[in-house]
Amino acid sequence: MKVYKFGGASVKDAAGVKNVASIIQKYGEKDLVVVVSATGKTTNALEVVIKAYFDNTDAKAAFEVVKKNHHTICLELFGNETHEVFDKLQNIYAEVDWQLEEDRKESYNYVYDQIVSQGELISSVILSAYLNEVGVKNSWLDVRDVMKTDDTYREAVVDWKQTQSLMNSVVKPLASGSIVVTQGFIGCTAENCTTTLGREGSDYTAAIFANMLDAENQTIWKDVPGVMNGDPRVFEDAVFIDEISFNEAVEMTFYGATVIHPKTIKPLQNKNIPLLVKSFINPEGKGTIVGGSDNNLPPIRIVKNDQALITLHTKDFSFVEDEIVAEIFSSFSKANLKLNMMQQGAISFEAVVDNIPEKIEKVKAALQNQFDFSIDEKLTILTIRHYTNFEYINKFKNDRNAILEQRRLSTYQGLLA
Repeated sequence: MKVYKFGGASVKDAAGVKNVASIIQKYGEKDLVVVVSATGKTTNALEVVIKAYFDNTDAKAAFEVVKKNHHTICLELFGNETHEVFDKLQNIYAEVDWQLEEDRKESYNYVYDQIVSQGELISSVILSAYLNEVGVKNSWLDVRDVMKTDDTYREAVVDWKQTQSLMNSVVKPLASGSIVVTQGFIGCTAENCTTTLGREGSDYTAAIFANMLDAENQTIWKDVPGVMNGDPRVFEDAVFIDEISFNEAVEMTFYGATVIHPKTIKPLQNKNIPLLVKSFINPEGKGTIVGGSDNNLPPIRIVKNDQALITLHTKDFSFVEDEIVAEIFSSFSKANLKLNMMQQGAISFEAVVDNIPEKIEKVKAALQNQFDFSIDEKLTILTIRHYTNFEYINKFKNDRNAILEQRRLSTYQGLLA
């Protein structure tokens, strides 16, 4: 068994869908699960629909844009509107239309998951239909039938026991000697409500499939040759890395490398299943093996933009001791806001987080009685692993002022203004 994951960039248009089909034809004829993301910028477009719904503006008009984009793709792939894929898409669109007609609005996170999840359903229906059209027989699977979660909308936690049971009874027989096309990013509660596993969670979905199916390997098909020592859009001198260990991959994703979703590694590492990161643009390329060695790794550079520095000062000048630190951590945890950097003083605590206003407001509301609260925005974290000297670090600061720095033997982090 093998698991392939194709991201939104790989299926952003008809040409992309055709290219993905050619890769599957060439490299994965049987015993294969294909996990696909929403096409192109569909998730962003569906977020516009959700905003319009809550703002009481024309959400249906915003959703028509999404429909039109996929209609264009289907016309180019299938030629005319008589193909059965158009009826299948209408059934998916109906789920969104029903939600938009609801006068009583549920919580934002609940509505978000019901609507934004449809992007993956749409793209997988299109890919599955096109594969069948070109003679690559496959079964389409609604991942909600097997990926069971709790009801933490937008950050759902997988019920591993129930999901494993369904993988054994449903997916293994379906994929044996065949191809299954399904969706990343989404799951389902015991009450049959759709959930999502966190933004960009399709890599994680694929890793869950690989773990539970005891796959030979998992391949993530990207628009880059493989894992590189820096985002090539940021660092012109970025170089390709042949192989890295699971541990190094975990560290890279923890610090913000986006080539792999942070949750992807552990399910694979637990069963020592190699992860291949390959290019859908040049599928003949060897790609990177994650799960190998870390021999001769170059310095790895990671840039994380749109950061906010939260500074807390105790109002009564009491020391920030263990009990207060525990309360601070609890407030960030309840807001589901990860600390990317932190520093503690005698009467102050500084935390660097992704600038997500609604989550920051939750933290502020929880702590404002004890602390004076200030925020600095538009900051960047520069992380360099395996740096050779301080001159190398200074080279990539680009004359920006580091307002907070932390160094360990193998890792430098600077918060740049």
